[in-house]
Amino acid sequence: MQIEKCELEGVLLISPNVISDHRGYFFEAYNYRKFRELANLDIQFIQDNESRSCYGTLRGLHFQKPPFAQSKLLRVIDGEILDVIVDLRKSSKSFGKWKSFVLSASNKKQLFVPKGFAHGFVVLSSEASLLYKVDAPYAPEHDTGIRYNDPELNIDWKIEEEKIILSEKDNSLPLFSEYLNDKYFE
Repeated sequence: MQIEKCELEGVLLISPNVISDHRGYFFEAYNYRKFRELANLDIQFIQDNESRSCYGTLRGLHFQKPPFAQSKLLRVIDGEILDVIVDLRKSSKSFGKWKSFVLSASNKKQLFVPKGFAHGFVVLSSEASLLYKVDAPYAPEHDTGIRYNDPELNIDWKIEEEKIILSEKDNSLPLFSEYLNDKYFE
């Protein structure tokens, strides 16, 4: 397993050791001990979630407020996505900054997103399935997000605007500026 640190503190891009031959491939997708030792993180994931979406579907930018904030470990098991995270931690040097990653079934990369980030993705292939682990349960009363096309963030989703497919909820999320006085960001 290779772990790359990102310029957004705490975010890790993980490349598994893939064993391939004429039969196919094998890799260890998650190992608590290795994750703790190599990444220096002691995270107890409590739930696995799976999402399947068609081309152009954009989900996000989502996060949960404390005490139900979530760390996530994400990977694509079919297709390709552009995964985007936004740093919401006021104490961070990268507060309000975003970064994107191409995650796909073929590159098998995984993204670790710590608490304090908004997360979203758009499907770049005809379909894609995303599998992710979280360390806190879904809590609807703490669930919120930031509008994907926030002009202050100016995220490049790598897809034409007219091809983006959104839920009603995601299309009506607040702008980043509406959260600036929220204690969540401290």
